[in-house]
Amino acid sequence: MHKVIYDTDPGVDDAMALLFLHRHPDVDLIGITTVFGNASIEATTRNALFLKREWNISAPVAKGTGTTIDPSRKEIDWPTFVHGDNGLGNIDVPEMVDVPLDPRPAYRFIVDTVRANPGEVTLVAVGRMTNLALALKEDPEIAKLVKAVVIMGGNFYVPGNVSPVAEANIHGDPEAADIVLTAPWKVVVIGLDVTAVTTMSRRYLAAAAAEGDKAVKLLNDLSQFYIDFYAHAVDDGMMVHDSCACVYVVAPELFSTITGSVRVVCGGIADGQTIVKPDGRRFPPGDWDGLPSQIVCTGVESQKVIGLLRETLLRA
Repeated sequence: MHKVIYDTDPGVDDAMALLFLHRHPDVDLIGITTVFGNASIEATTRNALFLKREWNISAPVAKGTGTTIDPSRKEIDWPTFVHGDNGLGNIDVPEMVDVPLDPRPAYRFIVDTVRANPGEVTLVAVGRMTNLALALKEDPEIAKLVKAVVIMGGNFYVPGNVSPVAEANIHGDPEAADIVLTAPWKVVVIGLDVTAVTTMSRRYLAAAAAEGDKAVKLLNDLSQFYIDFYAHAVDDGMMVHDSCACVYVVAPELFSTITGSVRVVCGGIADGQTIVKPDGRRFPPGDWDGLPSQIVCTGVESQKVIGLLRETLLRA
């Protein structure tokens, strides 16, 4: 059983990943922490509470940060053209959701939960890495107590999606991502190298909704705006970025990987670029010395990932 804290900025693909974690029999979802990214922190937190209520999820929700770890960074506009004005594909979501929040800020929730479950917690982070970086800043020793960190972010051998070299989650807070990727814990990086080739068609999702319960029907409804956005890149379907990270937790055998230290470019025209130095390669002394070796996903059995998603979403 995998004890998971899900750090998320719902977000349409975040919602699918959340339902997957909630329904997979090998996952014990013990917390949901919110971060800004696909929408403001107020909107992503409301969306997490809304999905918790609609899908009867018992895990507590803790509100995270709404600013980058470097306060001098200017905020970019929310990607409303991807996830809709409300972050959930413009479906009807109330302004206020009558579900209580955990009183702790997300970084404190992470620290406390990891401390209470040493060696057992997997952090699955599918938005900006700010909450994780703040948790490390608050209590660096948690790096030794976390079972694993699985992030959706970055790109290594394919182009970015917000610049020629950068992926959105990393680009949104590069300094936080560099802190997380160079910390002494095990990080698995699920980037565009695998998520951009893992797609679910509108017809496939609609068939699952027709077979499934109201939770899957809600997921289908909120995904339509997102599928429309992907019309330029996917044949009437969508990339399931965040779900890939969640699938890795329970089925890592579906992914091929390399290992090496990872850094994030902070500033300049390559702002947010993720770079891996593969293990075994030698270079002159420099900024790569003494860094932990992380796991970078470079290949995926995408149809098996989609099949596992469908099977899990249909578990009522």
